[in-house]
Amino acid sequence: MFGSSRYFGLKGTRLNVAVGVLAGLDFLLFGYDQGVMGGLLTLSSFVKTFPEIDTTAATETAQHLNASQKTHRSTIQGISVAAYNVGCFFGAIATIFIGDRLGRRKTIFLGSSVMVVGAALQCSSFSLAQFITGRLVTGFGNGLNTSTVPTWQSECSRSHRRGQLVMIEGAMITGGICFSYWLDFGFSFLDPSTIAWRFPIGFQIFFALLILLFVLRLPESPRWLILKGQEDEAMSVLSALSDLPPDDPYVHGEFSAIKDTVLEMSQGGFRDLFTMDENRHLHRTILAYVNQVFQQISGINLITYYAATIYQEEIGLSGLTSRALAAANGTEYFAASWIAVFTIERFGRRQLMLFGAAGMTFSMAILAIMNKYTGKGTGIVAALFLFIFNTFFAIGWLGMTWLYPAEIVPLRIRAPANALSTSANWVHAFNFMVVMVTPVAFASIQYKTYVIFAVINAFIFPVVYFFYPETAYRSLEEMDSIFRKCSSYFTLVKIARDEPRRYGKKGELLINYEETEEHARRASILSQPSEKAKKAEGLAVENEGV
Repeated sequence: MFGSSRYFGLKGTRLNVAVGVLAGLDFLLFGYDQGVMGGLLTLSSFVKTFPEIDTTAATETAQHLNASQKTHRSTIQGISVAAYNVGCFFGAIATIFIGDRLGRRKTIFLGSSVMVVGAALQCSSFSLAQFITGRLVTGFGNGLNTSTVPTWQSECSRSHRRGQLVMIEGAMITGGICFSYWLDFGFSFLDPSTIAWRFPIGFQIFFALLILLFVLRLPESPRWLILKGQEDEAMSVLSALSDLPPDDPYVHGEFSAIKDTVLEMSQGGFRDLFTMDENRHLHRTILAYVNQVFQQISGINLITYYAATIYQEEIGLSGLTSRALAAANGTEYFAASWIAVFTIERFGRRQLMLFGAAGMTFSMAILAIMNKYTGKGTGIVAALFLFIFNTFFAIGWLGMTWLYPAEIVPLRIRAPANALSTSANWVHAFNFMVVMVTPVAFASIQYKTYVIFAVINAFIFPVVYFFYPETAYRSLEEMDSIFRKCSSYFTLVKIARDEPRRYGKKGELLINYEETEEHARRASILSQPSEKAKKAEGLAVENEGV
């Protein structure tokens, strides 16, 4: 059984799938929580409970608001919705300090527990203050999870399947969004009962409880185990994940590559995220961080959080039609996300990111034009291009920013670096900016909101082309070697393109790590006494002389 009698008796592909299913469930929860507010903001029972954020023309109080009052309510609405993103930011930052201490599984367990508390606070709210507090708490838990799950998934996956498995996480985000939209739509028929919005918000607790039930019974990251000196357990996990005996060359090579990386990087002591030695930590941290930033400033959450509001207030459709279209939009979004699952290994990371950026630029440009001119025809085209934008985003950027950062940062700083890059997803004027500013932007500059996002997406294309290397079919340790050979931000893409791969497209071993120059180099470094040891030896000699 090669040490795989644990983990529900699963091993090899089935164990990898089990890890993927739980990771996907966590991102289903993430997507659900992102999308659930979109169909609730215009419900009469919701705005009656929280009149401070009522901007709908359907209610009597909102009909008599002047422009200044409507902008003020739009701002409060943005703050209320974006409080979730603030919580996510602080959860991601907290992972920098506790992620490597707790390990991957325990951090996910903690995050899911916090989300249960936050969801309970939200769905039981009778005041806006409690509702905002609940969104902050829920976001904190999600920040812990989304900073950790991609790392756990990547560190437990074989190189030829890693991209596909992590992209499934992205697809599950849209699955959660789709499910939340349809649940919102179904429960909207119970309006004006508050169950119309309380149940959809509270239902996310079910997903969190499933994660709590299973996460600790699945394997810990073998890389984290080696980092913490638990080598026997790490070998057992690698054996179980590959369904091979511990003495198999593949397992032994993986173990040696990870151990060499850990020993070399720990020999110099802790290096923060902003150093630029031969490991190029700062370079890699910047790439990971900007990758997350690009996802958020593309404008996706303009649609995710406010789909029904856009259809109703900007395009002029009825409330029922708007909620139905938002749900249909989420369904198409979910379907489109699976295109990336089946193309990520075939076309690689770079090609999908470039394709997505080009398509999103075009979509935002059309949306700007259609929203400048009012009319039934332009409204239909605008509604259509909200769907088209989602398609390009789903293919190129939805799952990419959960996969790519985990692939390019080294093990020594992987937890804090991924946490920092994930924090870009939530605040720092990015996700928070989009969610917070969208209601105000539509109220003040209307169609020009889309122009801004068209320009931003056009900027993303050349940055990806010139600075982001391909990582497909590379082990996480191979990327360390590639960055070590890099001397400039501008040469990395070419180095990655020219470097021979150690693993084939079906995961077969092409080059044994223990036969590489990289292993010989690390072995020679590790065989040399450290500076600390040399000083200790010198003091000992001096003492003997005295």
